[in-house]
Amino acid sequence: MAIKAVVFDMDGVLIEAKDWHYEALNRALNLFGYNISRYDHLVTYDGLPTRIKLEMLSMERALPRALHKFINDMKQQYTLEIVYQKCKPTFYHEYALSKLKAEGYRLAVASNSVRNSVVMMMEKSNLLPYLEFMLSNQDVSKPKPDPEIYQVAIKKLELDPKECLIVEDNPNGIKAAQGSGGHVYQVESVKDVNYQAIKAVINRIDGGGAQ
Repeated sequence: MAIKAVVFDMDGVLIEAKDWHYEALNRALNLFGYNISRYDHLVTYDGLPTRIKLEMLSMERALPRALHKFINDMKQQYTLEIVYQKCKPTFYHEYALSKLKAEGYRLAVASNSVRNSVVMMMEKSNLLPYLEFMLSNQDVSKPKPDPEIYQVAIKKLELDPKECLIVEDNPNGIKAAQGSGGHVYQVESVKDVNYQAIKAVINRIDGGGAQ
């Protein structure tokens, strides 16, 4: 089956936002004397929704669960402040999405972030006009690494999973993408998300090569 759609993760794929989430969460946690090291953030917490991170902190470091909602709310507020200041268009991403859309590929985003963050980042990066839709962790009951968000995206596209290429960067997202049955393009950084690289993967799949 030929690839007809590309579904992108957002953080670490279209937006280099890992440090933003790290900074925002620690600002919120610091209000109560808690902190996540950069190593733990990258190795343990990367790609997980904030509510899951807070639950892990409660289990591992006795963070009071009564503080979860307040910390989560503050983290989202800090994230939006950082996004507003730092999120800007990137030429090679705009070029990639505009070319793919012009060639007839359907494009979407499926992110473990909350809806407000997804919408603002896509608006600030000038990528929103190229997307058919966006999904956030608020659109599913189970976040990545569960495949639900990609299953929902594929169903919304009304395509077979093998007609979809999913672009992901971290183990939780990759596991979710693989579980959906779609083809997966694993990237190391946002710079790998460019037109030439994506087209090379699509051509390899359409030509019967390996994922």
